[in-house]
Amino acid sequence: MLHQLFGTTKAVIAMAHLKPLPGSAEYDAKAGMQSILDGAAMDVEQLQAGGVDAIMFGNEGDRPYLLKATPESLAAMAVLVATLKPTLKVPFGVDYLWDPVATVALATATGARFAREVFTGVYDSDMGLWQPDCAGALRLRHNLARDDLKLFFNVNAEFAAPLGERTIERKAESAVFSALADAICVSGPMTGQAVDASDLETVKRRLPKVPVFANTGVNIDNVEAILGIADGVVIGTHFKRDGITWNPVDGARVKRFMDRVRRLR
Repeated sequence: MLHQLFGTTKAVIAMAHLKPLPGSAEYDAKAGMQSILDGAAMDVEQLQAGGVDAIMFGNEGDRPYLLKATPESLAAMAVLVATLKPTLKVPFGVDYLWDPVATVALATATGARFAREVFTGVYDSDMGLWQPDCAGALRLRHNLARDDLKLFFNVNAEFAAPLGERTIERKAESAVFSALADAICVSGPMTGQAVDASDLETVKRRLPKVPVFANTGVNIDNVEAILGIADGVVIGTHFKRDGITWNPVDGARVKRFMDRVRRLR
């Protein structure tokens, strides 16, 4: 699947973090949508110049995050992704935080090839009690004739703690068996914070034939160890200027990282 989707194994999916969208608490109405578009366009340019394998658009700026998309933010994100699509030279995906049904709808509207979200489980989160609608998302994918859309399941949600006592490898195995996950993402506790290597190892051992990605906290210092276990990485914060999540992408950091990944491959 990874070769079909990205043309390589040990794939690097880079995040294009969007500034706060219309309706969110920090949306800059004076600067408007053009400011969001300009920032995202610059980030995409730097990511592609640095040689990443794929780009995933996410509404990282929409704090506090929602568990159900609003019409205005979902429409705005669709417009931004569709506008940037002609500039893309690599496969792209989407993630609307934290609504899996909206994410599938967005992926269909924009022609994304993959999507990531928390699809399964129940969580005590910063956003309140979190109960994703996995069945609704997958039924929508099928009803919209997008069974080709690959879904990456984040099985240990950021900013949250799971309710229940199942181990992470049990949850990952169940996500593949009962929820039809195409790939599994393993996260640290927050954006930019490293994945527990033992979590990666146990999930990969349990699911040797399913792509498993490190979803947060990957950097140039730990990527060798992580790619020794995982099939790929999702990376956002490390590519930013000074390694700060909310800064623009630093093209030199991207290039150094991808040069190292190519040597490891």
